[in-house]
Amino acid sequence: MSEESPITLKVLPDTQSVSEALPYHGLKSRTALPEDQEILDEKVSKKLGINLAGAPDGGLTAWLVVVAVNLVLFSTFGIANTWGVFQAYYEENLLRHTSPSNIAWIGSVQYALVYFPALATGRMFDLGYFKIPCFAASCVIVASAFITAECTRFWQLFLVQGLGLGVCCGIMVGPALVVISHWFDKKRGLAMSYAAIGASIGSTVFPATAQKLIPIIGFKWAMRVFGFILLATLGMANILLKRRLPPVNVRGGLFNLKAFRNTAYAIFCIAGILAFLGLYTVLTYISVSAVAIGVSKNFAFYILAIANGASTFGRLASGLMADKIGTLNTMAAFTATAGIMTFAWPFARNETQLIAIATIYGFSSGGFVALFAVAAVAMGDMEDAGRRVGMFMSLTAFGAVAGPPISGAIGTASGGFVDAGFYAGGIIMCSAGLLLLARCLHLRRLWGKC
Repeated sequence: MSEESPITLKVLPDTQSVSEALPYHGLKSRTALPEDQEILDEKVSKKLGINLAGAPDGGLTAWLVVVAVNLVLFSTFGIANTWGVFQAYYEENLLRHTSPSNIAWIGSVQYALVYFPALATGRMFDLGYFKIPCFAASCVIVASAFITAECTRFWQLFLVQGLGLGVCCGIMVGPALVVISHWFDKKRGLAMSYAAIGASIGSTVFPATAQKLIPIIGFKWAMRVFGFILLATLGMANILLKRRLPPVNVRGGLFNLKAFRNTAYAIFCIAGILAFLGLYTVLTYISVSAVAIGVSKNFAFYILAIANGASTFGRLASGLMADKIGTLNTMAAFTATAGIMTFAWPFARNETQLIAIATIYGFSSGGFVALFAVAAVAMGDMEDAGRRVGMFMSLTAFGAVAGPPISGAIGTASGGFVDAGFYAGGIIMCSAGLLLLARCLHLRRLWGKC
């Protein structure tokens, strides 16, 4: 929006319900007196207030949107979190002459790009660009699955599986998380947790399916099976996805630094970066640590599946709690529990202990992942929610990318996982403390629902 424009809140032409507040005959000149500007802004604010306050908190359309977001997260995080199986297969077969560290770049780039594009897609969502980008990204994701089956070289897999799948997953995830807030207010935490269950189910189903199918029908047909699954899930998601509120162009551009004047939001973003620096350490290395203490490789794989499965119940429980005691309160409690389990993880000495730690860790880590979008939405106006969630996700992506390599370097240098556990656990506990600080700043008092 031009800096010369006297209107601080521009509504796109196709939003009839809001544009009625700005009749054409009232805008005959490009300049307006200050008092005229205040009247126009007041009219728009009142009109938007009616829309924002009318979240149905239920109904068939609203719950179908939740189902659609569930399918989006099932597809995107499911295929992204299958990378561990692909890495092992590439090391032994397709890319056996390429170093494991180079192969790992495909997965790292793919996972990072699930978060990074949210900065742009969140802003696009606020402006009304939602259905078309999601449909285009869905088509590329499905095509990438089929094309990956034909790839034989590193650069091909990097372009298709790393960049192609990663970027398009990122295009879908951010807006999908925000659109739920259009339909739910008082039950927003519960709705978001139902949707987030899709990510944990996908992260369990896709890796287990790949682990079973690749030895039986081969890599190519396993990828084609994934392609058909993604075609069905993303096709249904595109049909059901729907926004309720009209698009609005608010000032600030792509990355709105003024949002950080809200100290609670700034602290919340720092907490998110720290959380992602530590949260993926256990999920990345628990299988390796299991093998190191004598657990079979096959069972070590299922320990990770147990953690992802437990995350399903953690996401649901956190949503129920968030609507009762507040989102940030719930996130702090679940994050602190994940930190404690991270401290305990390196000291597990048998399968039973590892299963217990994986179960509790998966349950508690699911709370943070399920609710971060709810908290970010609550820290400002709804018409700017997409950009705010996108900024948070893009910033935390740095933590998600850097966390596991840092923990791995600490583990390599120390010759074990104890120091890595202390590092990751400590940084997760710092995140929990910052979440409580953000709550106090948002409420402007020490205790309360937030």
